[in-house]
Amino acid sequence: MNIHESAEDYLEAILKIKEQKGNVRGIDIASELGFSKPSVSIAMKRLRENGYIEVDDANLITLTDKGRRVATRIYTREKELTLFLENLGVSTETAKKDACKMEHDISEETFIKIVEYNQKA
Repeated sequence: MNIHESAEDYLEAILKIKEQKGNVRGIDIASELGFSKPSVSIAMKRLRENGYIEVDDANLITLTDKGRRVATRIYTREKELTLFLENLGVSTETAKKDACKMEHDISEETFIKIVEYNQKA
């Protein structure tokens, strides 16, 4: 699966907003990520064209199965990395920020070892 980091961030944001609010609109994503509404609109168009999301007549955004798989993978990585950093003594706020940066770049091997570590901690 070859998808850009920014697209992963959008998909993860959609998943988080859906869990928090139940419905997702472009303005919610803009607010969550701190982007302009026009930027979000362009990104949503690309995600829709590539089969990651669907947008209904009421402009509600939903993840397709393909989009949900990517979003879930990234969100799981973020949560596990945050826990790992907190277990090392990093403050929650810093751990969340750093985990967000790390989630896209670490190898699968390293991620598996972090999950194993978290399960023992």
